[in-house]
Amino acid sequence: MTTRNPQAEQMADESMLRTLAHQIAALWPQEKRLFSRYALPAGAQILDLGCGSGEVTMRLGEIFPGAACLQGVDVLPEVIAAARSQANASGRWQPDGRWGLDGPVLEFAVGDGFALDASDEYFDLVVCRHVTQAVPEPERLLAEAVRVLKPGGWLHLLSEDYGMLHFPVRDGWDPDRLWHEAVIPFTQATGTDARIGRRSLPMIQALGLTQCSVQYLTIDTETASREALIGIFSAWRDGYTEVLAAHSKLSMGEVQALFSAVIATLEDPAGYGVWQVPVIAGRKPPRELA
Repeated sequence: MTTRNPQAEQMADESMLRTLAHQIAALWPQEKRLFSRYALPAGAQILDLGCGSGEVTMRLGEIFPGAACLQGVDVLPEVIAAARSQANASGRWQPDGRWGLDGPVLEFAVGDGFALDASDEYFDLVVCRHVTQAVPEPERLLAEAVRVLKPGGWLHLLSEDYGMLHFPVRDGWDPDRLWHEAVIPFTQATGTDARIGRRSLPMIQALGLTQCSVQYLTIDTETASREALIGIFSAWRDGYTEVLAAHSKLSMGEVQALFSAVIATLEDPAGYGVWQVPVIAGRKPPRELA
């Protein structure tokens, strides 16, 4: 598992749950509208691959109340335990995992995204968010997602790209250095790709998906709450400073100063910054067209 999840230590840190909570607050208002393009049948089966805290898995139940089952899968047992706890505490799900009286069943399971415990052509929608930048050989992960998609089913892929964060120089510190001199070397050392977002559309096209598209969530200080953005970058700082310094020429102090430059811009009412997040979609050809 370690080779498939080289950031396991950071993913299991408490800062990651903070990251996910703030990312939902910042991204979901724009992202949720994109799900309207997936006309799922009644009784649909939905997979949230790399579900993290399970918050998006639960929100999908509100978008697709006619689904039969929502399944969240993640490689980390600690994360799945947190997802189950959050679902139980949310009040939206019954003890048997059912939403309301007759809504979809919610399931969380520990699983390997490279070898899913699901039969071929089982899911109508596979959602994969904030995962591809953290795993080696993302093509294999996406091929597995396509395997379990039904003909006519959709893949929804949020694929981060750390060349798409834009913040001004602050107090002599240029945040571009953080991404290019620390994050990218770290991901190269772990066999992952910090700029996977710009490669993701061709990847799913190569897997035979059709009706492919890429849309960008423009997460900036005009459209997202500064509190949520500060929360994201503060959690990244807390969870990643040490490992970024260990895999780059930057010291821990320099990494922290660069994160602080981003956070200072967000704390300044006159400051502006933007994070562009690619969301890629593709459809498995219906059987009659395959």
